[in-house]
Amino acid sequence: MPEPTKKTVSAFTKKPKNQTAEIGATVIFEAETEKPDVKVRWQRDSKDISSSYKYTISAEGNMHSLTINNIAQEDAVGYAVIAGVSKVKFELKIKESEVKGPQKAVSPDPAVAEPKSEEPKGTPSAPTESSAPDTSGTVSDGIAPEGLPEIHQPDTRQDLTGLFTEKPQSGEVNVGENITFVARVCGESLLKKPTVKWFKGKWMDLASKSGKHLQLKEHYDRNTKVYTFEMHIIAAKGNFAGAYRCEVSSKDKFDSCNFDLAVHEARTTDGFDIRTAFRRTSTDAGEDSGELDFSALLKKRDSFLKTGPRAVHVSTESEVDVWEILQKASPSEYEKIAFQHGITDLRGMLKRLKKMKKEEKKSAAFLRKLDPAYQVEKGHKIKMQIEVANPDAEVKWLKNGQEIHLTGSKYIFESVGNKRFLTINNCTLADDAAYTCMIGEEKTITELFVKEPPVLIVRNLEDQMVMKGERVEFECEVSEEGAQVKWEKDGVELTRDESFKYRFKKDGCKHVLIINDVTKEDCGHYRVKTNGGQSLAELMVQEKQLEVYQSIADLTVKAKDQAVFKCEVSDENVKGIWYKNGVEVKADARTHITHIGRIHKLTIDDVKPEDEGDYTFVPEGYAFNLSAKLNFLEVKIDFVPRQDPPKIHLDCMGRTAESTILVVAGNKLRLDVPITGDPAPIVVWTKGEKVLTDSDGHVHVESTKGHCIFTIEGAERQDEGVYSVIVRNPAGEDTADINVKVVDVPDPPEAPRILSVGEDSCIVQWDPPLFDGGQPVIGYVLERKKKKSYRWMRLNFDPYKETTYEAKRMIEGVAYEMRVYAVNAIGMSRPSAASQPFVPVAPTSEPTGLCVEDISDTTISLKWRAPERIGSAELEGYGVEYCKEGSDEWIPAFKGLTERTSVIIRDLPTGEKMQFRVRAYNMAGPSPAATLQQAVTIREIMQRPKIWVPRNLRQTLIKKVGEMINLVIPFQGKPRPQVTWTKNDEPLDPKQVSIRNSDTDTILFIRRSERKDSGKYDVQVQIENVEDRASVNIQIVDLPGPPQNLKVIDVWGFNVALEWKPPKDNGNCDITGYTIQKADKKTMEWYTVFEHYRRTNCVVSDLIMGNEYVFRVYAINMVGLSPEPCLSKDSAYIQKTGIVYKPPSYKEHDFSEAPKFTHPLVSRSVIAGYSATLSCSVRGIPKPKITWYKNKMDITNEAKYRMFSNQGVLTLEIRKPCPFDGGVYMCKAINDSGEDIVECKLEVRPQVTKEDSKK
Repeated sequence: MPEPTKKTVSAFTKKPKNQTAEIGATVIFEAETEKPDVKVRWQRDSKDISSSYKYTISAEGNMHSLTINNIAQEDAVGYAVIAGVSKVKFELKIKESEVKGPQKAVSPDPAVAEPKSEEPKGTPSAPTESSAPDTSGTVSDGIAPEGLPEIHQPDTRQDLTGLFTEKPQSGEVNVGENITFVARVCGESLLKKPTVKWFKGKWMDLASKSGKHLQLKEHYDRNTKVYTFEMHIIAAKGNFAGAYRCEVSSKDKFDSCNFDLAVHEARTTDGFDIRTAFRRTSTDAGEDSGELDFSALLKKRDSFLKTGPRAVHVSTESEVDVWEILQKASPSEYEKIAFQHGITDLRGMLKRLKKMKKEEKKSAAFLRKLDPAYQVEKGHKIKMQIEVANPDAEVKWLKNGQEIHLTGSKYIFESVGNKRFLTINNCTLADDAAYTCMIGEEKTITELFVKEPPVLIVRNLEDQMVMKGERVEFECEVSEEGAQVKWEKDGVELTRDESFKYRFKKDGCKHVLIINDVTKEDCGHYRVKTNGGQSLAELMVQEKQLEVYQSIADLTVKAKDQAVFKCEVSDENVKGIWYKNGVEVKADARTHITHIGRIHKLTIDDVKPEDEGDYTFVPEGYAFNLSAKLNFLEVKIDFVPRQDPPKIHLDCMGRTAESTILVVAGNKLRLDVPITGDPAPIVVWTKGEKVLTDSDGHVHVESTKGHCIFTIEGAERQDEGVYSVIVRNPAGEDTADINVKVVDVPDPPEAPRILSVGEDSCIVQWDPPLFDGGQPVIGYVLERKKKKSYRWMRLNFDPYKETTYEAKRMIEGVAYEMRVYAVNAIGMSRPSAASQPFVPVAPTSEPTGLCVEDISDTTISLKWRAPERIGSAELEGYGVEYCKEGSDEWIPAFKGLTERTSVIIRDLPTGEKMQFRVRAYNMAGPSPAATLQQAVTIREIMQRPKIWVPRNLRQTLIKKVGEMINLVIPFQGKPRPQVTWTKNDEPLDPKQVSIRNSDTDTILFIRRSERKDSGKYDVQVQIENVEDRASVNIQIVDLPGPPQNLKVIDVWGFNVALEWKPPKDNGNCDITGYTIQKADKKTMEWYTVFEHYRRTNCVVSDLIMGNEYVFRVYAINMVGLSPEPCLSKDSAYIQKTGIVYKPPSYKEHDFSEAPKFTHPLVSRSVIAGYSATLSCSVRGIPKPKITWYKNKMDITNEAKYRMFSNQGVLTLEIRKPCPFDGGVYMCKAINDSGEDIVECKLEVRPQVTKEDSKK
């Protein structure tokens, strides 16, 4: 009993369904699998689909979807989804009503036309081209060829070659409507962003025409790595029609694409007016200006034929001579005129036009007309010239149909003989117009294009570092007033928003970007762009940090004295609060609080004991405070006898550090020393041995009751030292020493040194200042600036304690300078001198592909490739080092650097294991080292001998007698093999043949070859018992000898039969033919009868009656004619006769034959860099015209290819192909009887080096 078949279980619980969509829409197909995380594949026409800008594939659990974006006609095909062994097919269909959209960019193939709409009932059908036989081989009116569904029509788009992944397609648009052309470039293989240019015609760059009617946009998709470039044409005009070109370039790669734009007049529902089709190209002037443009007739042909009998009558008028119109028209207008007059057999029309004589009508008024177009840069002048037939003719110049009148020096009219000139000075964009020169009713028209010069950036942006909340202004200066600029932050364009965060200001050539109330989010790189350049600057925002320049100090005062607490901070806008023992101090009659600039003061008058306590100053907005203590000195007055010795009351006496009084240089020092004694003592102040008086400059000494006051106005460094005060009275004396130290900001450090640089950083080092100002240096502050800038930017706000600093966030390739400030407790020093200018650059990456090329007992040959990343600095060279295995001592292989990528290191120890490394050097220093994977033993390696016979010597080498022979036979083998040459197994004659041998090849040299040098030459290379042999065949050829025994065999009528024998000496090559000549015995002038005749007998005809003839024959080989001919021994006399010969009449046979390829092209796979050929053979009568195509593009005029045709054998030579030359090559043969094509595929494989083959 047969086993029952198992029912297949589908992996899908929900299958995608067929869908119908419109062109340009987006469609989503969904599928649900039974199990989650199943691997699902989507296919289009049995080919896998991957995610791209066209297709989006997503999967969430067991739900899978395929999204098709921007649907086009070619997307209407079959699709499938596969999970495991389950496969579900579905289709996408296109709504036919959407195929008619006139604004959609379509294929440039004219064979694909709009589908014909259904006619109303009762309306008589007008004759159309579909009723006539189609002889051109195209598809008319949207009807596909028989047996081919419409959705499977062949794709007529241009093949994608080069850089484009999607090329802009030709399109049509109505006047006043918009259209967009899109080009896409894949950026995976590109090192940087490609450059795209759009052109109209051959040379007009559209970048300078951007404005109201033209916009160029671009964006980059980081997911798919695809660059998209768009050209938007807004409110199209009639003169926008024409040919356009898109060019893309990236470093050493280039690609371009041509496309067309057709602009139609707005269609009306009423009858078609034939006069509206004859519109003029000028849209700015009157109805009589501009040239006639008939393109509307071609595009409106369908509606024109459907408007009824009147339209048919217009196109078939008997009095209109179509051939006369075609004779006067240019070849580019043939197709338009053919469609206008209903001609469908275009090939027959062209054949008939070739037979008709075309007469060119010359202008009666103009000898030379204006050029079709002129171009001039803005601000320059242009001169237009014509030549008139009549020197006295009056010329009228018009601009956009309006006559030009002399106004100032703008226009200059000149007349020199029969030449007329129009000069336009200081051209502006308003001069971009159509110009006409008229003589009577005749006129010549041209168009002037004014090209705006690129706007350059004269003064660049400068880096800025600001505090949070401040206002920032980036300012640049451009070369032209009123120029348009674009501001960007980190690659994103900036606009004026509602919050007025960014403001843009123009002042003549200056452009300013203003950022109000900056925050940390505003940090980044800001860029300004013009059409001629750009400038980049960096903005760094720092949080505000308050610095204390002078803190408050403890005070000790007596009753009714004044106490002043004083501090100084870095920000003059900071406010603060004073506290006493934690309670806020309020101003009153005795207490005064002041804030002047950066100085905050608390003054207490008439001090009382209750004022004693801890006083604190707290800056608003900062989490720190300044504290000091107020001590109240209570003076007790006791009754003492009249004789009371003097006493100095000081807390800071002595020379200890605790008793030292510090004073900041430039400040005032006032010492109020309480003294007692009765009677009042005499006070003397001394410094060392010098007694101080009131006349000592800025030092003042004053004595009052109970006090002695010492004051220094504007303390200086030399005021530092120990001051002594001596008080004396009759009861005794007292002495006290006061140590005064003057402190100042430190001296500036020396100019910093740049130790090393990186890609965007540098390491800077400096020495401490020679004098620290009397206070230890607590740190340093660094600043940098661009070399050509005047603005210094601070790198740190907190003092940096070390003397080595790494500065970051610099721009590679830009020159910078650095300087340093020293900071102590008193303040900041003056800046140091600027460092030497330096450029941040990174070392290159390591060299690649380091390998051993050759090795011997004492030498080694290394080679490598350049680093993958060079950077902005120039590569200075390479350094090679070696060391013994197990050692860390690397020894340079040679002094200095080498620019080559290969080196031979000599004098190495035999048998030692050595390691080698190579480093690349630029101004930033050495790169990481490229090291061999393992140590190499310095010993010559035995290599079997092998002879490499060149390809041209693998067949017989043919040379002419007297030519030089120089054979170079490369070989391999180690140690150096022994080379032996023989000829026909015999040694060579050293007098005739010279042999030169080297380590890698052997050369056989014959200065002047002879016939006896022909033969088989054997070369043998041998190392010990191992050998290799090769043979080279040489054939020396010469001119042949004369033929033998030329006889006249028979004479009849006007004919003579000749016969001869081949020559004895054929010149060491085959006889390729004979040349037969005749001579009349009367004149003995020789005339050639046959050339390259292959037989040894012939019949000479058409001889003259009554003459006697002699004959001679030359032999021919590949070298040429024999030096001597063979003369006939007998002569032939042509007898006179009365018989009149009447030749029979034959019906002329038609030998014409359509082209047919008898041998097709064969698909090939070749190696890049070696020239390749494609060959085929064709027959046809008359001789067909041959055209070669690559990927359906004509390559006839490209210099890379050479085409040969010899006796029907066609050869295409591709010189040194590269991988981009691969593709489909087609050969097309055409004659009057028909045409034939043949094609093949060419694959170009990259070269494989010996190292790659070893791997």
